[in-house]
Amino acid sequence: MTELHADVVVVGSGVAGMSVALGLATTRDVLVVDDGDGSTRWAQGGIAVALGGDDPRAHAHDTVLAGVGLGDPEAIRRLVEEAPHRVAELVARGAVLDRDADGVLLRSREGGHDRPRVVHAGGDATGAEVWRALHAHADRTGLRRLRGTQVDGLALAGGGVAGIAGTGPQGRVTVRANAVVLATGGVGHVYAATTNPVGVRGQGIALALRAGAAVTGMEFVQFHPTALATGDRSGQLPLVTEALRGAGAVLRARDGTPFMAEVHPLADLAPRDVVAAAVLRAMRDDGTDHAWLDCRDVDHVGRRFPTVRAACDDIGVDLARDLVPVRPAEHFLCGGIATDAWGATTLPGLYAVGEVADAGVHGANRLASNSLLEGLVYGGRVAAALTLELPAAPPGPVTTVTTATDPALARTAQTLLETHAGIERSREGLAEAESWLSQRASLDSTCLVAAAIVRAARARTESVGCHRLAASRTLAAAR
Repeated sequence: MTELHADVVVVGSGVAGMSVALGLATTRDVLVVDDGDGSTRWAQGGIAVALGGDDPRAHAHDTVLAGVGLGDPEAIRRLVEEAPHRVAELVARGAVLDRDADGVLLRSREGGHDRPRVVHAGGDATGAEVWRALHAHADRTGLRRLRGTQVDGLALAGGGVAGIAGTGPQGRVTVRANAVVLATGGVGHVYAATTNPVGVRGQGIALALRAGAAVTGMEFVQFHPTALATGDRSGQLPLVTEALRGAGAVLRARDGTPFMAEVHPLADLAPRDVVAAAVLRAMRDDGTDHAWLDCRDVDHVGRRFPTVRAACDDIGVDLARDLVPVRPAEHFLCGGIATDAWGATTLPGLYAVGEVADAGVHGANRLASNSLLEGLVYGGRVAAALTLELPAAPPGPVTTVTTATDPALARTAQTLLETHAGIERSREGLAEAESWLSQRASLDSTCLVAAAIVRAARARTESVGCHRLAASRTLAAAR
């Protein structure tokens, strides 16, 4: 057993976790613990930010609309007003964003936005560039890291959190700390099919639930409408960024008919929950397992979107000449561990930031490209809070609560969520899923997180945003 100490331990090394750690690097003894690949480097579209003639109030308005009015207005105001500063800070840390010949940041338009305000890198490789820049800056500053370590426990003492426990190349390890920051991403592989990498499976949510922290908005699971339909029904599916639709790509049914114009005034650039539901309906009407994205009129599409082009090449689809098969897949958790304006949870000493947290900025559905932004803004806020005041080490004996893993139970939980807690849900299906999951939540962390999702979905009585209730017979027909 290896025992380490730090003022602050950050679990996760994506945009949110690294923003916290780099913000604390000169003021606190900080240790970053991670088990490898998170969601940040897979993000394609970019970072939403009001620059130039744009107005943060317009950005806030679009964020509120996308979240169907259930976001916290003050949390959203903080997000959009602090965005320019945090993007400038990211550039100062070495991120190379796309610019025109005059050096002005290029901005694209994505779903739910009323104008182009999404800055990006490498066309559709923004997440990879953000990851590279933050990790390179961490290396230059000598940030302390514990790599390849899976955190499966929280140390508790005196009614608060006193550290973490995990397993890595060094064997079993504990880290005692005044503050623990969970930046572990969303629920990804709690569902059968997702755009998230395999390491994203709700572990931070499971840790918080085991320790007794409050979670909110767990029913609001966003499905990206255009994951690449590779033929696989489970696992990680490549993302087909909606920046393509912002550049002119059009969703079509099997007979070639475009269908979004009759669904929403913004047509193919409607908010994601609207587009995902429309794609699902088109698939049902056609009796197919995917719809089609027509990118043939997008100028220089292969050069502008190299990540999507490469994924299409892998399945024998020419992005510039062929219709691209797409389908919805789990993408982003809009709720999560309940936090205040500075990332503090309901447990003293425990903080959460990024997709694992519910800071109130997304409401019932996330606006496109607000995810990397949330990590930058609220990661900076957590760092500011812990710079100003470090929690005292909790008194008393230390106990550790851990999560359990049972692969067979996890697979069944994934199937239940895919069937009963997807884009459309029925009360009967949710009840069936909760009955099975709640009996096994103590045995497997996937079941624990899945149970929290269906419990929240059962408590939400209206269809709103990502949470859509449908008749049981409709769901049965789809299966």
